[in-house]
Amino acid sequence: MLADALSAPPDARPIGVFDSGLGGLTVLRALIDLLPTSPTIYFGDTGRFPYGPKPADEVLKYSLEISDVLIDRGVKMLVIGCNSATSVALDALATRYEIPVIGVVEPGVRAAAAVTETGRVGVIGTVGTIASGAYQRVARLEGVDLTCAACPGFVEFVESGDVDSDQVHVLAERLLEPVRRADIDTLILGCTHYPLLARTLGDVMGPDVVLVSSADETAFEALRLIGTDRDSAVAIGSHHFITSGDPQVFAELGSRFLGPEVRNVEGWQWS
Repeated sequence: MLADALSAPPDARPIGVFDSGLGGLTVLRALIDLLPTSPTIYFGDTGRFPYGPKPADEVLKYSLEISDVLIDRGVKMLVIGCNSATSVALDALATRYEIPVIGVVEPGVRAAAAVTETGRVGVIGTVGTIASGAYQRVARLEGVDLTCAACPGFVEFVESGDVDSDQVHVLAERLLEPVRRADIDTLILGCTHYPLLARTLGDVMGPDVVLVSSADETAFEALRLIGTDRDSAVAIGSHHFITSGDPQVFAELGSRFLGPEVRNVEGWQWS
C-alpha cells in the first residue's frame, strides 16, 4: 500500500493532519478551503486526548505513532494540527520523514506579529504547550511582547460539544484574567480547539482584542510548500477520517465543527 501511494502523482496523494481530537479540524477546514482538490486524511486521537496535561515524552510517542500511520497511508505532507504536539514533536518528525512537516506554532505567532499595533500579544494554550516555551521562543524572534496563560479545561469542553455554555464562560473569565490584565491588543488561540470557543473568548476579551487562529496561516504555509493543486486530476478532494475513540461520536461532533465532509469515520485501535 505504501509503495503504491508513493508511486502516485504527487498531487494525487493526500495531506495528512493529526490532532489529539477534534481541534485540528479547524486547520483541516482551512486546508480544504484553500486547497479544495487536494485529498486529506485526518487522524483524531480522541481515545487518548487530551495531550496538554501529558508529559512531553508521551506526547512525542503518540505523535510518532500517528505519523507512522499517516505515512503508511501515503501522505505527501504532515500537518501537526495540535499545539501540544507541535511544541514537542515538530523537529523529531521533520527529521524522521522525507516529506514536508509543518506545525501550528510559528504560523500563529507570525500572524499575530503582523496584526498587533502595540506589540503586546497574548497566547492561551494547554498546560503542556505553555510550559514547553515554544511560543515564547518564536515570539522573541518576531519581536513581540508575549503574555502567556494556560487554560486547562477548554479542550475537554470542546470535545464534549460544549462551546458556549455558562460554565465555559465562567471558566474563560477566570483563565483569561492574566492576558486581560496585560493590556494586549492581540490574542493567539494557541490550541486548535480554541477557535471553536471564539464567541465565548471574544465576549470575555472584548471588541478591542483581535483573536488570531493559526489555522489559516498554517494552510497558507502548506500551499507555499506543495504549491497549487489546481492541475490535479481530482476535481474535488476526498477526505478520510480516523479516530482512536468512538467513530460515531467523532462523526457527529466532527460534522458540527467541520461540515459535510465528515462522513464515514474509521475506528483505530492501538495495540
